[in-house]
Amino acid sequence: MTDKITEIVETIAKQARQAALKTAALTTEQKNAALMRLADLIEENEALLLNENARDLSAARALDLAKPMIERLTFTSERIAGIARGVREVAALPDPVGEELEQTVRPNGLDIRKVRVPIGVVGIIYESRPNVTIDCAVLCLKSGNACILRGGKEAFHSNTALAELISRALRDSGLPEHAVQLIPTTDRYALNQLLKLHEYVHCIIPRGGEGLIRFVTDNSRIPVIKHYDGVCSVYVDKAADPELAVSITVNSKAQRVSVCNAAENLFIHEEAAIKLLPDIAQALAEKGVELRVDDLAAAILKDMKTVPATEEDYATEYLDYIISIKVVKDIDEAIACINRYGSGHSEAIVTEDKTAAQTFFTGVDASTVYHNASTRFTDGNEFGLGAEIGISTDRLHARGPMGLRELCTYKYVVHGTGQIK
Repeated sequence: MTDKITEIVETIAKQARQAALKTAALTTEQKNAALMRLADLIEENEALLLNENARDLSAARALDLAKPMIERLTFTSERIAGIARGVREVAALPDPVGEELEQTVRPNGLDIRKVRVPIGVVGIIYESRPNVTIDCAVLCLKSGNACILRGGKEAFHSNTALAELISRALRDSGLPEHAVQLIPTTDRYALNQLLKLHEYVHCIIPRGGEGLIRFVTDNSRIPVIKHYDGVCSVYVDKAADPELAVSITVNSKAQRVSVCNAAENLFIHEEAAIKLLPDIAQALAEKGVELRVDDLAAAILKDMKTVPATEEDYATEYLDYIISIKVVKDIDEAIACINRYGSGHSEAIVTEDKTAAQTFFTGVDASTVYHNASTRFTDGNEFGLGAEIGISTDRLHARGPMGLRELCTYKYVVHGTGQIK
């Protein structure tokens, strides 16, 4: 069985490499035609997608998966329509391939240009959310890459149905069918084999829990772009507007708890805590959020139901209706806590003090920082990228939401007039 899986994965990788050489040369019009065809197919096959998703949901409930995981997995008519809309939005975005980044003319007359080009073959490893199948496929195609998709067992039927629609769109548009391929098994051995194929695959992007990402990072011979988890925080400054303090904290935490840009911590200045924390805590409690608090917060919220917070809580990605709260003496302590406990994902400050906001921006080490806005906006679509391939907390090549430009590298194109050295 393992020999058969090895053969399947290697064949897929070889086909992807050949397809990538062709997709890199596609015109914008060719790529957009395939994307528009895919959007139509998604809408036309709503019933099929809901049926296949129902099979996944039935299995997930039988396995007693956590509610946030099931929520991520679930398709609705509205979500399917949103996926099709997202595909059309990517089609409408500027094509990054061929964009000139820099130009230099040397004293000897050499004209040197730095030009954006596709990475090549991108492998995406992901869990639970079947919409990732479409997001990754369309972004890779629009940026001239081929991609290999390996989804989780929880969404196998949904992913398979979506991958078949992608293949139909490619065939109908005359594009290389192997530009997008789904590994047809969830056997972990297939993932092990994919991570070895550095001669065909140029980049791996894992999307999922910390365990998956660490496994991929530890076992890959291919460069990995990653974020381990989303331990995001809101800091309410002493100069915070009371209404914004409540609305931003509640939205960051409770608008959708199962996603990586949901806030897990609330740090609040001691001068603001007495006045603002009761209202913030009450609003969170009304959303069903459990409050894990330090001693100072517990004293302020003595009339509310709270749970003592541990040191570990402040570094935990709950993905659930839980938030850790800590009262800090000043903005410097807030920044220190965020840099200590956070994962470098998304952090927000609520304040009317522009100097404090700038101090926060400078001091916090994260891919995305916010002033008077929810952490929930760290998302490729919200940033105008159409969708995202993932959110990187790395420092090399890409950081934050990864869209079309982040799926490209560059090459130097040099024009001469006969120069020799």
